[in-house]
Amino acid sequence: MTVLVSGGSQAPLDRLRWAIVDTWTITRRELAHWANHPLQIAVGWAFPVMVLLMFAYLFGGGMTVPGGGGYREFLMPGMFAMTMVFGIETTFAGIATDASRGITDRFRSMPMAGSAVVAGRTAADMLNSLVGLAVMLLCGLAVGWHWRDGIGRALLALGLVLLLRVALLWIGIYLGLVIRNPEAVAVLQFLVWPLGFLSNAFVAPETMPGWLALVTEWNPLSATISAARELFGNPGWEGDSWIAQHAVLMAVVWPTLLTAIFFPLSVRRYRRLSR
Repeated sequence: MTVLVSGGSQAPLDRLRWAIVDTWTITRRELAHWANHPLQIAVGWAFPVMVLLMFAYLFGGGMTVPGGGGYREFLMPGMFAMTMVFGIETTFAGIATDASRGITDRFRSMPMAGSAVVAGRTAADMLNSLVGLAVMLLCGLAVGWHWRDGIGRALLALGLVLLLRVALLWIGIYLGLVIRNPEAVAVLQFLVWPLGFLSNAFVAPETMPGWLALVTEWNPLSATISAARELFGNPGWEGDSWIAQHAVLMAVVWPTLLTAIFFPLSVRRYRRLSR
């Protein structure tokens, strides 16, 4: 950790360097936590794989894809997005644990960049999500999934999936700072599952009752999944509503909007943490 004299007398480049070095220090702390708890991290990566195998092989035979096509290709973009959703529990638990134990307050009392604590957490969690997404990509290829419209559009689809993770990251940070109770992860899981299943990840909204289909269409997760299916060239659901016809646009708008809301809320809550 860089120990420099804090204050406004430092040049902007020095303050930036200070923040980057301290952010990397906090990131390495989280990576060391991975090394000390490999089973916990492995289970986090394996859980979406288990869900994928359940839907691909146990339930997939009874699923009908709108317009035809294989269910596993329909399913995989949804599983990529669900992997990002499951990551919110890691973010929430890490932030809440550090806040409840006073670790965050201790960091804030040290001569280090004020942004490093949160920035280090975001860097580590995004790296965790990248590994989880890579694992899911390999599993998708193993069960028969392919992207069909070129590597460029496939990378754009993956970029939209990661953009969703950025928005969920800030939601997890805010909730962790507000609740500050790692035991509340079970409550968060209770909320995460409806968010995931009230989307078009597993079935098309047209198979649902009207009011439920409307909720599903406007779920931010549905926009990312529909956009990913379109960019991957995988079979998907083509609804008649405006939100369904502009999935790629909304896959950018929703995460940007959520980040615009929860990033300042998280920063404000972090600054008021010890009050």
